[in-house]
Amino acid sequence: MKSAAIRDAFIRYFESKGHHPVASSSLVPGNDPTLLFTNAGMVQFKDVFLGEDKRPYTRAVSSQRCVRAGGKHNDLENVGYTARHHTFFEMLGNFSFGDYFKRDAIMFAWEFLTSSDWLGIDSERLWVTVYADDDEAYKIWNEEVGVPAERMVRIGDNKGAKYASDNFWSMGDTGPCGPCTEIFYDHGEDVAGGPPGSPEEDGDRYIEIWNNVFMQFNRDADGTMTELPAPSVDTGMGLERISAVMQNVHSNYEIDLFDNLIRATADVLGVEDRSHTSLRVIADHIRSCAFLIADGVLPSNEGRGYVLRRIIRRAVRHGNKLGAAEPFFHRLVDALATEMGEAYPELRTLQSQIEKALLQEEEQFAKTLDQGMRILEADLKDLQGSQIPGETVFRLYDTYGFPVDLTADIAREQNLTLDMDGFEAAMEAQRQRARSASNFKMDANLRLEVEGATEFAGYQQLAKAAVVVALLKGNEPAKALSEGDEGALVLDATPFYAESGGQAGDSGVILGEGLRFEVRDTQKAGAHFIHLGVVASGSVSVGQGVNAEVDADIRQATALNHSATHLLHAALRRVLGEHVNQKGSLVTAERLRFDFAHPEAVKADQLAEIEALVNTEIRRNTAVETLETDIESAKQRGAMMLFGEKYGDTVRVLSMGGDFSVELCGGTHVSRTGDIGLIRIVSESGVAAGVRRIEAVTGAAALAEANADRARLQAACAALKTGSDNFDSKLAQLLASHREQQKELERLKAKLATAGSRDLAAEAEEINGIRLLAVKIDGADPKTLRDSVDQLKNKLGSAVVLLATADGDKVALVAGVTKDLVGRVKAGDVMKVAAAAVGGKGGGRPDMAQGGGTDVNAIPEALKAVKDYVNHL
Repeated sequence: MKSAAIRDAFIRYFESKGHHPVASSSLVPGNDPTLLFTNAGMVQFKDVFLGEDKRPYTRAVSSQRCVRAGGKHNDLENVGYTARHHTFFEMLGNFSFGDYFKRDAIMFAWEFLTSSDWLGIDSERLWVTVYADDDEAYKIWNEEVGVPAERMVRIGDNKGAKYASDNFWSMGDTGPCGPCTEIFYDHGEDVAGGPPGSPEEDGDRYIEIWNNVFMQFNRDADGTMTELPAPSVDTGMGLERISAVMQNVHSNYEIDLFDNLIRATADVLGVEDRSHTSLRVIADHIRSCAFLIADGVLPSNEGRGYVLRRIIRRAVRHGNKLGAAEPFFHRLVDALATEMGEAYPELRTLQSQIEKALLQEEEQFAKTLDQGMRILEADLKDLQGSQIPGETVFRLYDTYGFPVDLTADIAREQNLTLDMDGFEAAMEAQRQRARSASNFKMDANLRLEVEGATEFAGYQQLAKAAVVVALLKGNEPAKALSEGDEGALVLDATPFYAESGGQAGDSGVILGEGLRFEVRDTQKAGAHFIHLGVVASGSVSVGQGVNAEVDADIRQATALNHSATHLLHAALRRVLGEHVNQKGSLVTAERLRFDFAHPEAVKADQLAEIEALVNTEIRRNTAVETLETDIESAKQRGAMMLFGEKYGDTVRVLSMGGDFSVELCGGTHVSRTGDIGLIRIVSESGVAAGVRRIEAVTGAAALAEANADRARLQAACAALKTGSDNFDSKLAQLLASHREQQKELERLKAKLATAGSRDLAAEAEEINGIRLLAVKIDGADPKTLRDSVDQLKNKLGSAVVLLATADGDKVALVAGVTKDLVGRVKAGDVMKVAAAAVGGKGGGRPDMAQGGGTDVNAIPEALKAVKDYVNHL
């Protein structure tokens, strides 16, 4: 039975039992910032289990894509070396939210697994575990299902504490928790390993294929267990594991999903032995990498992007082990899309973007891999013992971008271990240095002892009567503030928008009897708005009535930029592709800044198209519509949501140009797109690997930018002594003339080098059986030196050449060694001798090296030092 058929059968079975099919959520959790990746089927339902969210259904079924490659749940180092560890896998799950409980969950699982209408697995091959105290589940299995006692195992508290067991699940130290019951498949006597709970349980004979979690209790901070009013069920079955059972193989890497990917990998790499471990690693890694990129993650040096980078680089290195000389990993996306594109259409939709992101990372890694490997191999030659020092591991990680697990892979292949304590010590020393060098100062989190919440009236009003409910001077509560005091006011209601979602906080004034408080910024602490500023005149005290007035001009300018940001986001997705998603933003009255996921610089013609598209929407002058609705309705409308953001039961949907831009946003905006007036993109740059930044201005600032461009054009025209209508052709003529002059200059230099080479060859002398030419050339640049060395090597046939020149107070050196002599003398070694003599350094290949120094007067000594060096070889 193919994996796709198993996935489909699972969904159909539970649909027939009244379960609502729910699509797989993103690998980037949208409701849990504590998780690096979605690592289980229940993640998208976590808020439902906690009672913080309600769905229109009480039963659900899903096939959830999961990644375990970072943080607490990290299987990366085992991938490829065991039969069942993966970075990416699919979790089949059925869920009950206060509906059915233990009996139904057990009956569902058993029927699906054993019924001839579904999977038809031999029931005598199935074993069951229950939590030791869960007599209810035991009786259901034994008396109703009919599983004999000899194939049932009670698992007690085997992890050092009460309710710490392989068969007791908890969401955390406190909160929902409960017993589990697991189903194991017996692969047969010919496979090593014992039943669950036995000393041999880690073998491959008995494999867990299904886990039913019964969320039955709520655990308090003191450990008290209280029955939940609505017990729930969370189950999970790995698609890869059940596929291995149904396809009668013992390793997940032998199932159809992996067999086809391994075959494609072997074909791309030209490998005949398909049992090689590296093929399994690569086949696993292309799945996690492609799906992560499809979900908006791009390689970078931090967070999720760094984990993705580690996986890609691990795959690339395994390809190199198999002989890959060129980038290959990106070529596997097509095979993956063929294999899984029907279940996950985004693989096909985003295939070109995924391939481009992988290729770019492969090429970047290739630049550092050789150098890092040379350093590691050199350190291993001098290694005493079987442990690679932590300092070496850290140097490779910090300087050459080698993930630690990559070094661990190399160590494993040579039966070595890593000094992780030493590595962590080096990491901590780096953190201390960073903290010492930092100029940033963090304020402590404010914990206001104020009941209720600040009412926000800023969508409709720019002025609001309010009462002061709290005062702060610094971070400390105060009863009053006097003239000249800097501090913060908390009001019961406010029109001031607090910094959120990238939009800067409002400024303005708070007025009262004899009081003028100038608000410089507005922040949020919990449910309260904090108005930061200074008492310009008078005084203010808790309980005082005031009038809060937002600076209307600044608010309006900010709104122009915020609304333009939404249009810009939509335009970017239309021009560059749907892989573009927001990675950060800043909206102020002066300008907007928008960071987004994209693997390469945006081309000039693309920027022009993006800007034109936004300005078209501005000129259409459509109404900006806002709608407060529930999260499911917002999703159905196609509203863009930010990964990692936590949204409440009610969300605010902002639409512009009909469906041109539909996003969730709590910020302040214009009434019609025409209010923006004009947008001008002023810069595009890279801020991190795979993350680009656009800065733009709108309204009056955009007009000022256009006027500034016109002034710059006029100044350039004046310098070229031409009008703006002839500027392009005049500039082209000037550049063409410049290029011709540069070519002529290069020709003259080459001629000089050629002429010099004929004379110089005669100066070569025989030293220690080697023809050596070590001389100074006047008036040459580094390129001329390199050309001369090549020509002299060709002319002399067999020789060591060192040429030196003085350029002001700098010394340039180039050394060359003909191929027949590199076994005896290296150009890099010659360069080190010469460069040291002139107070500098250098290096390069065995046949060619460059360097320099600062002591022009020492050039004769450098030439003599090279002759002495060759004489002592």
